[in-house]
Amino acid sequence: MKTAAVMVTLDEQTRQRLSRTARSGRAQARAVLRAKIVLAAAAGTPNAQIAAGLDVGVDTVRKWRSRFAVGGLAGLSDAKRSGRPRRHGPEVRVQAVAIATSAPPGPESTWSHRLIAEHMTGTGISPSQVGRILADCDLRPYRVRGWLTRKDDPVFWTRTAGICDLYLNPVHR
Repeated sequence: MKTAAVMVTLDEQTRQRLSRTARSGRAQARAVLRAKIVLAAAAGTPNAQIAAGLDVGVDTVRKWRSRFAVGGLAGLSDAKRSGRPRRHGPEVRVQAVAIATSAPPGPESTWSHRLIAEHMTGTGISPSQVGRILADCDLRPYRVRGWLTRKDDPVFWTRTAGICDLYLNPVHR
C-alpha cells in the first residue's frame, strides 16, 4: 500500500528564499539539498523522481518534505541532538579559566592541566576535562609568561558571575 506524498505549498517569499539557498555557492551542502528537495516537491515532482535527480534516497526526500510541511523553513534545520549532559556547570569552567590565568603556586613556573585539576578541589574534575575547557577558550597556560596573569582580587568571583549571567541570560533590546 502506497501512501500519498505530503503536499508542499510555498508562498512567494519562501520560494525566493529557498531558490537563493539552492543556487548559493556558499551555503552548506545540506541546506542546498534540502532547499532543492522542497522546491521540487512544491513543483509537484514525485518523491522517486526527486530522489533520482538529486542522487539521494527516497526516504531522505520523504523526511525533508514532511519536515518542511510541518515546520516550514524552521523544519529544514537540524534537530537538536541528544548527548551526554555537561558534568560541570559554568562556575567550574570559570574557575578553571581563573586558575589558568593566575600566577602558579610556589616552585611551579607554569600551570599544567593536572595542577589546575588538583587546585579545583571538590569539583571532581579531571585533568583531561580541564584541558577540554581550556581548549574551548583557546587558553594555553603552559605558554603564559607574565602579561596574562591576574592578581588575586576578592571581588573577582562576583564580577565574573555577573558577566557569565549576562552571557547566559542576554538582555534583548
